[in-house]
Amino acid sequence: MSEDLKHGLHEEEGYEHQDLGARGVFAFLISLAIGGVLVFLVVWGMYKFLDYRQRARQPQLNPLVNQVESDTRIVPEDEIKKFPQPSLESDERTEINKFRLTEEQKLNSYGWVDEKNGVVRIPIERAMQLVAQRGLPVLPK
Repeated sequence: MSEDLKHGLHEEEGYEHQDLGARGVFAFLISLAIGGVLVFLVVWGMYKFLDYRQRARQPQLNPLVNQVESDTRIVPEDEIKKFPQPSLESDERTEINKFRLTEEQKLNSYGWVDEKNGVVRIPIERAMQLVAQRGLPVLPK
């Protein structure tokens, strides 16, 4: 080790006398809160102004039309049925579970696919057994 480094106590040692005081921290927090409120008020006022301007530019409705103010976000049940299919899902979990259940029933049951042409549906397990026994069908050359 070098003799230039001395690890003894120095007369200058102590704490920093110029640390940031509590007054500066509180002043910053208060100015931050006031700035946040001012930004909120400016944005709120801007949205009010733009909403007023948009409503003022709307064309006048015909006075003969029955004007009923209603909340367009709430759609009655009979109006939903008027929309063309496919419609939006109302309860995704139950709808997908119903779909999976019907697909599972088709895969594991016997039934007619096309009765006129004699096409039937057999369970997938039975179909795999038949393919394993007979092999895949081969087209003649």
